[in-house]
Amino acid sequence: MRNRLKLGALLLALLLLCTACATDYERRGDTSSTLYIGEVASSFPTSYMPWFSRDGVAPTISSMVYSTLLSYDEATDTYDPLLVKEWAYLDRAGNPLLTEDGKVDYDRLEKEYSVKGTSCIPIRFVLDENATWSDGEKVTVKDIYFTFDLAANQKLSNHAGALAWVNDLLHKYDTNTGKLRRQGIYTYDTGANEKGYPISEEEKDTVFYFEVNKVLGAITPLVSTVLVLPEHIYADLISFDCPINNTDPTPELAYAYQHPVGCGPWTLDREKTNGQEIVLNRRDNYHIKDENGGPLYKVDTLKFVLYQEINVAIYALKKGHIDVLDSSIAANYARLFEKEEDVFVASAPGLFTQCLVLNVNVPADQSTPARQQLKNPELRRAIALAIDQQALIDFVLDGNGQVAPAGLVLEGDLFAPDADIYAAPAEERLAEANRIMDTLYPEKDAAGYRLDQGKRLSYEILANPGMQDTVSYLQVLFQKIGVEVRYAASGNSPETTYLYGGNFDMTLQGVSLTPANVDIMFNSHFSNLNRSSNYGRLKNVEINKGIAAMRSTLNRNTKYDLVKNLEKMIALEYYKLPLYCQDVTSAARTDHFTGWVVEDGSNAFNMTSLSQLVKVEGR
Repeated sequence: MRNRLKLGALLLALLLLCTACATDYERRGDTSSTLYIGEVASSFPTSYMPWFSRDGVAPTISSMVYSTLLSYDEATDTYDPLLVKEWAYLDRAGNPLLTEDGKVDYDRLEKEYSVKGTSCIPIRFVLDENATWSDGEKVTVKDIYFTFDLAANQKLSNHAGALAWVNDLLHKYDTNTGKLRRQGIYTYDTGANEKGYPISEEEKDTVFYFEVNKVLGAITPLVSTVLVLPEHIYADLISFDCPINNTDPTPELAYAYQHPVGCGPWTLDREKTNGQEIVLNRRDNYHIKDENGGPLYKVDTLKFVLYQEINVAIYALKKGHIDVLDSSIAANYARLFEKEEDVFVASAPGLFTQCLVLNVNVPADQSTPARQQLKNPELRRAIALAIDQQALIDFVLDGNGQVAPAGLVLEGDLFAPDADIYAAPAEERLAEANRIMDTLYPEKDAAGYRLDQGKRLSYEILANPGMQDTVSYLQVLFQKIGVEVRYAASGNSPETTYLYGGNFDMTLQGVSLTPANVDIMFNSHFSNLNRSSNYGRLKNVEINKGIAAMRSTLNRNTKYDLVKNLEKMIALEYYKLPLYCQDVTSAARTDHFTGWVVEDGSNAFNMTSLSQLVKVEGR
């Protein structure tokens, strides 16, 4: 495997030599404050409605053109202002539940709402009165009501993701009729004062209230995931017959998609944007400023350049045609920049655990003998014990990764060390795996593979082409216990084609469980059986009870303890088996801009870097 990686680097080096005389690109002669960003993708989006796509560069562009209410900082467990400048949980008398230093008073919150007879928690928000849309209109509570009301109404949104984002907002629609069943968003004009949530005439454009489920993490997806939409642009363009997420929009709706009016720090330059480039210009009137009152971002223009091959994009960075890659690179490719004085190579710890997911509860219509075998937890345990994470890291990632715990939660506030049941040396785990297999399937064929009623234990691993090296090394590891695995291409829409319906043996999946997402993601990965990330359809009553208890407690310490206990239960299911946590390796040039920041789980092009970048004088 190492030799193959080195060969790839050698071939790329030859490519660089052969194409060194290629025509120069515009970056060379551009002395403006424009950052050139390389994007590796098959194509660029043609629509910029922020809820349309979560793939490729689309979420990046959306998050720059539009904005959420707040941003959540996991390191400090705080919510930073974006469109909202103030917020607070309220007690039943309407007073903010805050400590003296302005943080959430979780002790009072628990005392106030853990008692019976309280069905929800009210939250008061105050918009930044300086926030505007890129067409000059002010951002008001009308936009907030429109956005969250729309997200909760499947008939108008046609967007299952939006419905999940606002699951804990107690603003509910009938999915069949599209009629409001329960109101949970209150503004001056939608009954706030009548409900007992005071808003004065002076506050009517900026103050609003949410009613949320009694879940500590309910606020996080609401305020940091939902991009706010302009009511004055979309309200008259959508209907039950023409929902906002529309593959066949009217000409007016299509125009709105292609000419986004956002409230974020950047605007789309429609005239300069095409199938090869996406150009964003900084909004000088963006309401959030730096500490000196100047622009939050110092770069005037962002130019995203499309490359369909990573090798070509790396060449473009090496030759100075772009400033940074908005993607990670294989660690061995980083060696190409070792002698480059003007290239910064960053390696950041990854946040996603790459897992091997086993189909543990196959639907009857997708059942096969192989999939029936995987229902046996002892077989799954043997497979789990045979995984040598360090070997995978060394040979697949060239050493650039970390061992991931069995409970799938990385080190931090939620990490449970005693859930890491694969801590024994690899040789001991392998010996134990073979003892299990000798009991379950003692017969072997001439090649050493285990037999079940005369047929080899053989499974397909559904994956994308970029994961073939991982599958190849899993073949080596599982051969040691007499289990055969083969690569199976996942195609363009694996969720719909294979995963949601349970039509697979095994698959690869990235998992990230953090304080910000546990309320949603534990349920999605290990409980929900309907079109969720629980691909192998795990069904465990005790885990489901644990997730429900974790979500419903208002005691933070209890919540964290329940998460840790869930880690142990999940590890013992041998369902999502951790393979590794890959480091994020990326590169950026320093001859035009300096100030690149290494951030966990991110490449060099991240929002922290963007806020720190300064143009090199004279370039």
